[in-house]
Amino acid sequence: RRSGQYTMNHDHSKKMPDGASFDRSGSQDSLDELSMEDYWKELENIHETRGNNHEEGVALVVKEPDEGELEEEWLKEAGLSNLFGESSGDSQESVVFLSTLTRTQRAAVEKRVETVTQTLRKKNKQHQIPDVRDIFRLQNDSKGKVCDGSEPSAVRTSENKNETHDGTKGPKFNLGTDEQTSPLEVTRSSDTDINLEISFAEQAANLKDSSVGNMCKGGGGDTLLPNFRLPKDKTGTTKIGDLAPQDMKKVYSLALIELTALYDILGTEFKQQKAVKIKTKDSGLFGVPLSILLEQDQKKVPGTKIPLIFQKLIAQIEETTLETEGLLRIPGVATRVKTLCQELEAKFYEGTFNWENVKQHDAASLLKLFIRDLPQPLLTVEYLKAFQDVQNLPTRKQQLQALNLLVLLLPEANRDTLKVLLEFLQRVIDHRDKNKMTLKNVAMVMAPNLFTFHGFGSKTIEQSEFVMAAGTANVMRFMIQYQKILWTIPKFIVNQVRKQNTERQKKEKKDKAMKKLLKKMAYDREKHEKQEKTPNDTDVPQGVIRVQAPHLSKVSMAIQLTEELKAGDIVARFLSQKSGNVQTLNKEEVFLYEIGGNIGERCLDDDTYMKDLYQLNPNAEWVIKAKQS
Repeated sequence: RRSGQYTMNHDHSKKMPDGASFDRSGSQDSLDELSMEDYWKELENIHETRGNNHEEGVALVVKEPDEGELEEEWLKEAGLSNLFGESSGDSQESVVFLSTLTRTQRAAVEKRVETVTQTLRKKNKQHQIPDVRDIFRLQNDSKGKVCDGSEPSAVRTSENKNETHDGTKGPKFNLGTDEQTSPLEVTRSSDTDINLEISFAEQAANLKDSSVGNMCKGGGGDTLLPNFRLPKDKTGTTKIGDLAPQDMKKVYSLALIELTALYDILGTEFKQQKAVKIKTKDSGLFGVPLSILLEQDQKKVPGTKIPLIFQKLIAQIEETTLETEGLLRIPGVATRVKTLCQELEAKFYEGTFNWENVKQHDAASLLKLFIRDLPQPLLTVEYLKAFQDVQNLPTRKQQLQALNLLVLLLPEANRDTLKVLLEFLQRVIDHRDKNKMTLKNVAMVMAPNLFTFHGFGSKTIEQSEFVMAAGTANVMRFMIQYQKILWTIPKFIVNQVRKQNTERQKKEKKDKAMKKLLKKMAYDREKHEKQEKTPNDTDVPQGVIRVQAPHLSKVSMAIQLTEELKAGDIVARFLSQKSGNVQTLNKEEVFLYEIGGNIGERCLDDDTYMKDLYQLNPNAEWVIKAKQS
């Protein structure tokens, strides 16, 4: 197979023929309804800039994987590498993880394990090759029967409900299977409500053969994008940044499996690309990897999560006014942009660069240049194609669900930078009456800068390039329009994390007990039981939680739970105290945290109903503290 290159197709001199009939399946919007003029002009501007030799750089080679290599890499990324190879004998480690998966997620895992198994057998590798059915049978045979008992290869939708029994008391998690929701119930929810409680792939399986699958199609103008919304969740909405790092690792694995399951159900191929490492600059501003940029920036501003040059360019654009007509669309003067670029490289970190002479359109061109010049795309080599392929999914709701999962898969630096970019683009659009930059216009101009064309060993033909252009412009529109939804962690994934943590704690408890027994340590039974009890069991009566706020008060506060009590009410109660520390804190900076029990740490939104959350995680501790920005 031939290697492809991460390159831009520069042959933009050809215009689309008048009256040409294009295949419209590549985009939810009718292509002739979208004026593509801004898109092609932007490509011409990019081509001109490159013609000035600024963006020369080594093309990034994308390696074509061998048979089975892709699936092997996928299983490693999903944290399931011990299902094959030398460590396959110890697949018990994965039993807990696999037990929390939905039917569609398990089918996705099984499919990849099967491919890797066959490949390893072909290559005659001297590893123990487990039968994929044995891996899933392990779960069913393990004590407590944590699986739902269904054949993993058969993705079923409405039969055998409520089969998940873990044999223990405590909070029951909806793990995003359709156990509590029939297909009819799914369709009753508003077409514009995004259901975060049921796995997206399970929803797709339910709707696949239903007429509901055709909802939310068509339309080309800004006003025709559906007004998608997240229904209120009594246990609180979880945003990216609300969970502890150890739980975010689990979120990543689950999001990867869920996205793959969703693409499998919808018949769209999901392939992660693999970039071959190339030599990149290890200092400077433009053409430097995000990780290196942040490393050098954190020496100047400890804790910064967004490259300083990126922040400064946005601030520079906003300093003039966002009402300038054609902002982002009208390019800066190419020679001037090149000179500014060289000056910035020399003077930015010294603090001697003169920002007063930078014209607004030049700053906008520098911002776009920064994005294009990254050695690897902002949306990453691994997932750029998956972002592009979102346009091929059948409904807008499914496109949004896929984008939500893809955002969860981005590295933190890429995700944080993308978030700042999208927020800025929305502020530009907010001034559309004056600057004439609507959502559609901004998406058209920015799409070529984020979605660079691929040439994986084959020349892109004009027609498919046109479909690709319209599709990526639509994906760009989605990312800007629905950015608040995209930065939400679906509840079914958070519940799967809770379930994993609960199962792991049970296993650890069992192992500890066994060690104590083996060592024949004679503990006084009453003393032992007292140590095992949680603070909630010992000094707090039923229906009351004890809240600590070490930075605000020396004493904790006992709070009686009521149906209507919210997290924000508890924070307000502490802030109403007249102690010295309280005066220096703003309400916006302080949040109630759920810590321990079945979650590592979770920052609660103010609208979280505490009694509902307490029932979900009765062993948690509750602490008020400032959120790390």
